[in-house]
Amino acid sequence: MRSLRDLMDAQPRPGRVDWIGTRPARRDEMLALPEVQVTEAGLEGDHGRPGKRAITLIQAEHLPVISALAGAEATPSVLRRNLVIAGINLATLRGRDVTIGGAILHITGPCAPCSRMEEALGPGGYQAVRHHGGWCAAVIRPGRVALGDAVSV
Repeated sequence: MRSLRDLMDAQPRPGRVDWIGTRPARRDEMLALPEVQVTEAGLEGDHGRPGKRAITLIQAEHLPVISALAGAEATPSVLRRNLVIAGINLATLRGRDVTIGGAILHITGPCAPCSRMEEALGPGGYQAVRHHGGWCAAVIRPGRVALGDAVSV
């Protein structure tokens, strides 16, 4: 029988990058990209901040949940996260290093929704995104990330 620690550390399969987006300046529209260079400060061309919140990620499987709770379509552009990841539970990666394409990121903690979600999704948008808003990450090793790239511990 496997220990609880083994079960908690195991990932049954890698995830994949489903969407990449940057925003050149605060409040600018998101630009969907097929690939991007990850620098030490975050995604090239993104206005984000270096450090623990250099890159934001969201679970693809949470988009329909947010949409249902908000009563409006929650697209990656609306939610303003940099990477949409499918097929792997991002919550289980908190505090761990993950390889995404040619880059290595450290998942630092949850990415709380901002008040702009009320603007983007309508009344209740903030509450719809709570606990589904994704994760922040620091850059450990820069590299290229493209749509379809694997995400693994």
